[in-house]
Order: sequence, then structure tokens, then C-alpha cells
Amino acid sequence: MIQIDKVEVFGWEAAIRGMRNSFNSWDKSDSRYNADSGKYEVGSADIELMDRLSRSGPSHAKFLRYINVTLDITAPRYWWAEMDTYKVGTVRNSCSTMHKVQAKEFERADFSCEHLDEESLAALDTLISVMNRARDRFNNCGKNKDDWWQMIQLLPASLNQKATVQLNYQVLQNIYFTRKDHRLDEWHTFCRWIEELPYSQLIIGKRS
Repeated sequence: MIQIDKVEVFGWEAAIRGMRNSFNSWDKSDSRYNADSGKYEVGSADIELMDRLSRSGPSHAKFLRYINVTLDITAPRYWWAEMDTYKVGTVRNSCSTMHKVQAKEFERADFSCEHLDEESLAALDTLISVMNRARDRFNNCGKNKDDWWQMIQLLPASLNQKATVQLNYQVLQNIYFTRKDHRLDEWHTFCRWIEELPYSQLIIGKRS
């Protein structure tokens, strides 16, 4: 399971200005900020050059790094472990497991378990019960660190965790082409989200 919220995309003006620096062609830029819509509108001449450069390899597509994307992602820890591969050009502020693991009672809804069969769900329910007993002891019996360890070291990789993430279009381009055929459903959902971003052809290499 993966959930994506609060998406913001910005940096178009700087990306286009930087892109045209190499050609001394600022006068050919036809992108403008639209005060009525409150959005920056990329013109056809600029998008044509952006398309050409984005297809020419990473060194020619550096302008993509200026196009920033911020979003909230809720996903299981096993997905975050793979997402953490993309360290360059990313920022992540996560909900704290270490400090807030005892904040609420554990329940099935906290875990990505949509593919588990009945036997595995029963095992998860047992694990949840054990962690909740440790949580109750920790919260009600003097916050014994031994009880905290029972929760931390039993947490399964399916626990969902929320984070606010900052990326850019070049990072998303790398993610898209390395993960779009991955076996995890979460990556398929994430790549479909990439396809819906403004001017996503700059990332995926084809017209949306």
C-alpha cells in the first residue's frame, strides 16, 4: 500500500532560465507566470527545448534538477528501504518510530497486509497483540526500556510510515526507469503518479 498527498511542483522559471543560459537564448523563452491562474505556464518553444535536452542524457538534462516536487508519502517500511537508495537530490522528514512507537495502539490498518493469506494475517494479529501488551506495560509501568525494545525489535517491515519528501524531476526520471517494472505494487503506483505530473514527458520521455 502507498498513499501520496499534498503534492507541490515548483521551480519552472529557474529551470528554464538555467537551461537557456547555455545557449544565450533567453529572448526565445515563451513561458510566463499567469496571474489569473496563479501558475507558471511553460511555452511551446521552451517545452520543445526541454524535451530535446531531457532525451539527450543526464548531463544535458541538468535543468530537471531545478523542478522540485514536495509531497507526503505513507508507505510500508520495506518500500522506504528501497526508496532510501535515492539519496542524491532528495530530502525526507519522517514520522519518528524511535520516539513515537508507543503513541498509539497497533492495529491492522497500520500495516500493508493486503496480500497476506489467512494464516499470515493470524500471525500478524498475534504480533500486534504482543506489541500492544509491551506498549501497555511501557506506558503504564514506568516506561521500562525493556518493554520499548519489545516493540522496536518486533516491528515488521509492513508497518506503514509517513514522511514529507522533496525530490526533483531528474531524481524522478531515475526512479521511473529503474522501478517501473519492479515486482512491488507500491512502485507501480508511484510510477503512475509520476506519469500524472505536469509535463511528465520530460521525465518519462514521451508525450502525456
